[in-house]
Amino acid sequence: MAESEPPKPKPRPIVRIGLFLISHSLLVSVVCITAGLLALLLLPVLAKNTYISENALMPGSASPMLSTVDVSVANTFVNEITSLNLKSTSTDIEIPKLIAQRVADLGGEVSYNKFHPLLNKFHPLNFFSSPNPAAVQENYSCSSFGVNTVGIIRAPRGDGKEAIVLVTPYNTVNITLGEALSLGIAYSVFSLLTRVTWLAKDIVWLAADSQHGEYASVAAWLRDYHTPVFGGLGKLNTEMCHERNNPYEWKKTLTTATEMSDDFQRAGTIAAALVIKVADNSEEFEKDALSIYAEASNGQMPNLDLINVVNYLAVHRQGLQVKVEKLWSLLDSTWLKSLGDLFETLGKVARSLNRQWNFGIPVAEYVDGTATLASSLYNQALGVPTGPHGAFRDYQVDAVTIEMSPKAFSKYNGRQNEVLLRGGRLIEGVILSVNNLLEKFHQSFFLYLLTSPSRFVSVGVYMIAFALLVAPLPMVAASLYSDANKRNPSFEKGKLTSFPAAADEPAISFRSWKWLHAAKVVFVVHLWGVILTLLPYCIYQIPNLSPTTSLLTWVLLSMISLLILHLVLGSPFSLVDVSQPQGNEWALLKSVMITATFTGLCLMSVINFATAEIGALLVVPMCLMAAPLRLDLRVKNSRACARAASNLLLVFIGFPLVAFLVLIGALQGFDSISAGEFWNWMESLWKWNSATYIYLSWLASFYYFTSDDRDMRGCRCGAENLFICFCKP
Repeated sequence: MAESEPPKPKPRPIVRIGLFLISHSLLVSVVCITAGLLALLLLPVLAKNTYISENALMPGSASPMLSTVDVSVANTFVNEITSLNLKSTSTDIEIPKLIAQRVADLGGEVSYNKFHPLLNKFHPLNFFSSPNPAAVQENYSCSSFGVNTVGIIRAPRGDGKEAIVLVTPYNTVNITLGEALSLGIAYSVFSLLTRVTWLAKDIVWLAADSQHGEYASVAAWLRDYHTPVFGGLGKLNTEMCHERNNPYEWKKTLTTATEMSDDFQRAGTIAAALVIKVADNSEEFEKDALSIYAEASNGQMPNLDLINVVNYLAVHRQGLQVKVEKLWSLLDSTWLKSLGDLFETLGKVARSLNRQWNFGIPVAEYVDGTATLASSLYNQALGVPTGPHGAFRDYQVDAVTIEMSPKAFSKYNGRQNEVLLRGGRLIEGVILSVNNLLEKFHQSFFLYLLTSPSRFVSVGVYMIAFALLVAPLPMVAASLYSDANKRNPSFEKGKLTSFPAAADEPAISFRSWKWLHAAKVVFVVHLWGVILTLLPYCIYQIPNLSPTTSLLTWVLLSMISLLILHLVLGSPFSLVDVSQPQGNEWALLKSVMITATFTGLCLMSVINFATAEIGALLVVPMCLMAAPLRLDLRVKNSRACARAASNLLLVFIGFPLVAFLVLIGALQGFDSISAGEFWNWMESLWKWNSATYIYLSWLASFYYFTSDDRDMRGCRCGAENLFICFCKP
């Protein structure tokens, strides 16, 4: 009797689970995407209250030392600045000299930081890198430079290895009352800190000349601060300028015995930085408000503890109303209020079943939290700093911009002392907390989204939505690849299908190499995406082009580059083995496309998680629903027509230009939008070296090509992002 064959070993449980998910990829995709969208909508409900992670900060543990005498002196300083602005025609000279004189009178070290504005233009070789310090304006004049005034207090209990920076941007040419008050707040705190004995970190006061931009002046000082230059910094080309325009001649006018060095003055490693601003507006508030701006380039955020300290001291010590940015258009959204009402009802039901289930928040809190969350997500995804603090984050320094908005601004004159006192004590408290730290901020979160000044969503929560959205991609790619091989009638396991084998050679399987044909198609689209990314650099060299003309030129050059690419490399579909059935060809192409999409989203999540989150919302449905349009039109049933309509709608809405115009129209009204605004928006992205620019450029990759006269004859294919292809006769 023949022996029975031994039973085949069962695969491991993890393998069986993987095979089950791949075989039911359609159901898994629907469940994951639905769960991902629900997780996004639940983020305001799942937000937690902020807390101080670093015990050494101890905000509010000491009584403020800033007295009314300091405020009175600061008020006199503000009045001197405003009087100079009214009387003098050379405030760009007199105000820096006045600040330097007051710092010298207090016993601080004084220096000037002269800088020329950098050329703020797109250059592909400088992307993701700091601007070249030598890239100053070529034809600058003696009046084109800016002068930052820097005062330094050496800590009596410190070793000079750490420092805290206070930044007060102001326009030296035409200073406003709000800027003068911000200088007064910094001066009052600086005056106090010259007398205290508990200071363990050096204090640097940077009065930044913002006539060329707030960010530019701060970035120039930081660039010089972290770049050693020998032979005296800032003397560049001063001999070409008149003495009146040479800041190093201004030191001769100081009436104190304090000597001001021509060399660049430095303190220790910067532990934290605060940008102080006072708003110049006429809005009426119930009480004095404080706005916090924290987003830096490419979605970088300061340590949450710094925001928590500012928020705690502002609310519980100074009685200020703390605000963060929000999308105001969402506050009146009917569907959002209905969704908040549903979550509130579910929360009441959950608490009736178990009082410990704290699910659900009031409708008003949910709507406000969603508007704040959407603004935080958008600002991080945009990758453009929301203030001068972004320059510090480029050097891994935790920094925020705080802007006071006093109530009844039109009746300001009678409340200057109150504004100076509240602002000064707030800054004093923050400096005292940071001064207590023995190391850099590290205890709290660096990846988070704010739903209010006192509530946040950590990365461990909001990454769940991203993971659920992208989870179907690898499963669908594996399922398509498996189905393509199963449906190939010309392929038989163990037999050579590409060319015959010799009689004495073993049969070889090339099943695993068939995806390379589809990979060539995807590679061509990626190559065209790179060309699209670099085209604006060429367009920017053409002078006197309007935004609309620049956008049309971009589109025209994109079509020309596609034609050249087609002539040089040939039709991508000519690279595909057309001897196999068309369904197999499409399945392999879609499998590789989805794999490339999944890889791109994961890589983008490392650079800017918010961009990857929003990108997953747009791209994943396109990838999963993509199907040949010609085949759907041939079937002519309701399911095929619905799928074809969905594909066309997703491709149209997901196209970056259309998506941008729809978003701006929904937020600001469709009467005030134009196609040129998209060029201006993209221009701001590349000037700030935002990774979102590259992402959107590849998202805009939409090309047409024709195949040879075989199975795909007469078919035109387009690709959207990473790269949804549909065909039509």
